Amino acid sequence: MGLYLRKTLENKAEIAVWQITETEEQLKELSSTPNDELEEISFIRSESLRKQKLAVRALLNEMFEDKVYLGHHDNGKPFLENCITNISITHTEKYVAIIIDDDEELGIDMESLDRDFSAVEKKALSEDEIEDLDNTRRNEQLAIYWCAKEAIFKRMSQNRVDFAEQIEVEDFNPKGEGELEATFTHKDGHEEEFELGYMTFDRHVLVWVVG
Repeated sequence: MGLYLRKTLENKAEIAVWQITETEEQLKELSSTPNDELEEISFIRSESLRKQKLAVRALLNEMFEDKVYLGHHDNGKPFLENCITNISITHTEKYVAIIIDDDEELGIDMESLDRDFSAVEKKALSEDEIEDLDNTRRNEQLAIYWCAKEAIFKRMSQNRVDFAEQIEVEDFNPKGEGELEATFTHKDGHEEEFELGYMTFDRHVLVWVVG
């Protein structure tokens, strides 16, 4: 399938999604991955994860005219070694998604709705968020909560963040796509407010934050 979705947001950030239907060898050809990176990827035992890593490189080739090189900071946050563009990456067994922006910090997260997200309630939600849950679409709502908090976590790039205490997502009704409001509370008490976008497709949830 390859490129599944490509869209430019109102704030000029760009999102692209790749559907993984290719073989590992096909992805190697599409990704033009440097030999040193291919060697590193070859040590990954899971074929699915190897394909996800290669699909990220293939998607980067779609998004950039010139060759870009992907690196990672010590905390795992990705960056482009030869480009000033900010980047955030997420992937599941079936899809890879990337968001880029030249100026703003950002974060993106995606999950499959075929997963059971019941553990998120105790692990990552505040008491107010738990009270706002709708039993009719509980798993989808929990998935969106989780992706929103993960996207903000990636955006903030801080260690030891308490998702339940430090990231609060305002009440929402799950839809095919929409916006979310959230607050990140720093450990010194300072608060930052964020607007996030989200969409659902093919039993997946995708959430992003820019700025």
